Amino acid sequence: MKFVAFERAKQGTGASRRLRITGRTPGIVYGGKAEPQLIELDHNALWHALKKEVFHSSVLDMELNGVESKVLLRDVQMHPYKQQVLHVDFQRVDATTKLHMKVPLHYVGEESSPAVKTEGCIANHVVTELDVLCLPSDLPEFITVDLSGLRKGVSLNLADITLPKGVTAVTHGNKNPVLVSVVVVASAEAPAADAAAAAPAPAPAAKGKGGKK
Repeated sequence: MKFVAFERAKQGTGASRRLRITGRTPGIVYGGKAEPQLIELDHNALWHALKKEVFHSSVLDMELNGVESKVLLRDVQMHPYKQQVLHVDFQRVDATTKLHMKVPLHYVGEESSPAVKTEGCIANHVVTELDVLCLPSDLPEFITVDLSGLRKGVSLNLADITLPKGVTAVTHGNKNPVLVSVVVVASAEAPAADAAAAAPAPAPAAKGKGGKK
């Protein structure tokens, strides 16, 4: 995804406030062998770009002074209650250096899985994004996970999926975390419980004629 940035000459709280009044958002680009560079972006264009998943999870093409370079979005500062972006940080990308990024997981096929279709369960997405380590050229926009094989009582773990070529998952302590758990819907168990409740109670045993009075 491509976006356009402009050089920013002034810095400081006052300069940034005046910049925002004109419809621009201050930012910075850092990393690599070059010095950090102050930039500004059109706020409306940035606002719409931030609504796109790809802007957060992929290598971006930044055009600055007619020159394109590869960058990653690293931080966004939002106004506490206004729909306004206060500041953005970008990191330069080196083609030979591996990146540590969060990549969204796109789950597909759960509606056709036995767990959901016939076994009265729902798929609980425990993890929605995955920490990965890879070269910029191998960074996926997202990772598709097929849930069509889900069964009742069986969870889907990290080890159960195939990651794209060149991509390694970064786990924190748990080497094989649960990605999707299968949960039985309460209404699916209700018929059995209702049937048990509706069953007639056993008749009391008859007392023998010779019993004590």
